[in-house]
Amino acid sequence: MSKTMLMVLCLALLAVTACGNTARGFRQDSVETGHALDDATHRVLKSTSK
Repeated sequence: MSKTMLMVLCLALLAVTACGNTARGFRQDSVETGHALDDATHRVLKSTSK
């Protein structure tokens, strides 16, 4: 295997790993945003029902 091919494979592996990490981060942020929105909605509904 040539050095160029090995370098290309290493860069491709690095890119795929970075994309997976970014997707996991987006998923975690989305879940946290959903929980925050749910909590805020419950607080607003609770304060208006008094």
